[in-house]
Order: sequence, then C-alpha cells, then structure tokens
Amino acid sequence: MARTAKRETGVDYDIERVQEMIPHRYPILMIDRVIDVVTNVSAVGVKNVSINEPFFLGHFPRRPVMPGVLIIEAMAQTAAVLVVHTLGPESEGKLVYFMSIESARFRKPVVPGDTIYVHVRKQNQRKNVWKFTSEAKVDGRVVAAATYAAMIMDD
Repeated sequence: MARTAKRETGVDYDIERVQEMIPHRYPILMIDRVIDVVTNVSAVGVKNVSINEPFFLGHFPRRPVMPGVLIIEAMAQTAAVLVVHTLGPESEGKLVYFMSIESARFRKPVVPGDTIYVHVRKQNQRKNVWKFTSEAKVDGRVVAAATYAAMIMDD
C-alpha cells in the first residue's frame, strides 16, 4: 500500500495582521499580505504595485520602475513575518535587522500594475540570526532573487 506525505498547509495574514506582527508602516511597508506561511519553513509575501507609490515620483517618472532595493525590502518584511509567526506572539513588533545580502539579482523590471509574489524560504537559524533565500515573481517569472541574513532584536 502506497503512503502519501501530508503537506503542512500554510496560514494567510491580511494587512492588519501583518501590521500587528512587524513595525513597518507606510511608506516603507512593502507587502500587502502574507500567504502560505509554514512555521519555520517558508512564506509568500504579496505586493500590489500601484502607480500611486511615492517612489515612482522620482524613480524614472517617464518609465516608472520599482527600485530593486525595495523589492529586497519586501523580501525582508516577508521573512520578518515568517520569523514572528514561528516564534509566536511574544515576538510581535520586534525589529528584524539586515545583517547581509548576498547574490542579489534583478532580472526584469517591476512596474505599476504588477503583483509581486515574494517566496521566502528559511535556510538556517542560530540563536536570533536567521538566513533566508528568496525569489520575487511576477506572473510566475522570477524578477529578483537574493540570499540574506537578519537578526531579530527588541525594539
């Protein structure tokens, strides 16, 4: 008789819950929701890119493109939600600081009207330092990827 592995299904968080979990607010909050959060494993952040974003005023106004560093920030915020989800309510509102960003690659511009799906996967953790790999996708195509480490600290 064949056995099938049961996959842990993820949890979804709307913007209100995300704001309870991490301290970021407009204009630097770069995710609108987080879906498919699997404890201690992975999460997917969702960012709906609108022409009303403040960075489009100065980042190529005639050809608006989302800055790559803000895509990396969306990766970090998605990872922060995964960390808080994994550690539990006592970690809500704590700060998650970048320690390193490695192998960042930008493959395709992100423009108004795009929806970015930020796929974050935990690589490892030592005490309060976490390492992640991430891919940002639009319409199923990778637009950016990076490996990074972050440290969670009290505010």
